[in-house]
Amino acid sequence: MATKRPTRLRHSNSIMRTRVKICGLTRAADIASAVQAGADAIGFVFYSGSKRYIAPWQAAQLRRAVPAFVDVVALFVNPDPTEVQAVLEQVNPDLLQFHGDESPQECARYGTRFMRVFRAGAPGLDTPASLAAACRPYGDAAAWLFDSYSSGYGGSGQTFDHALLAGVRADAAARPVVLSGGLNGANVGPAIEAIRPWAVDVSSGVETAPGQKSPDKIRTLFDAVNSTDARLRGQ
Repeated sequence: MATKRPTRLRHSNSIMRTRVKICGLTRAADIASAVQAGADAIGFVFYSGSKRYIAPWQAAQLRRAVPAFVDVVALFVNPDPTEVQAVLEQVNPDLLQFHGDESPQECARYGTRFMRVFRAGAPGLDTPASLAAACRPYGDAAAWLFDSYSSGYGGSGQTFDHALLAGVRADAAARPVVLSGGLNGANVGPAIEAIRPWAVDVSSGVETAPGQKSPDKIRTLFDAVNSTDARLRGQ
């Protein structure tokens, strides 16, 4: 008998809050800024084509600055299994994030919880129905993350049409939705209000340069998230 997929966690104004992940971290000071602001997770990029790439040994050192109850997420794009294994051994991430064309089997092969990223607006992912259909095989994911379509696999600062998520939002068996793609302190509030995601994932929107985060931009982002959540709870 097939295992029944869990019901999607929905944003309840009375008991929920929007989680926040700050991604593309390369410096211990930026990890401290994110944690002090209230980050639920921080992300390290292990895709060599990214300006935010760090080597596993560097991430292992930075991980020591991450306190208890803050998750460490390792981002990959179509990795060789040996790359993932090296990160698992050296960094011991809490969650893997697959940002390329990885199949459900490739995501699950490591026995570690994972998020699957979908580049909304990409060819074949450019309608609500096609995007929802592409997500369904990844029912074992801890979350589905939606980013904008760009050549650089994230961190582009570009937004996408959130109407593309209509099919996912209507699917009772959808996994928790993580919203990304050009989010910053100015636009994250309206995005949360429109989509009610489980979490948001921000990188370039809190940067002064790729991989260099701004404490002021991080605080502005969290102020916007927290004030939006408070307003939604009051409705």
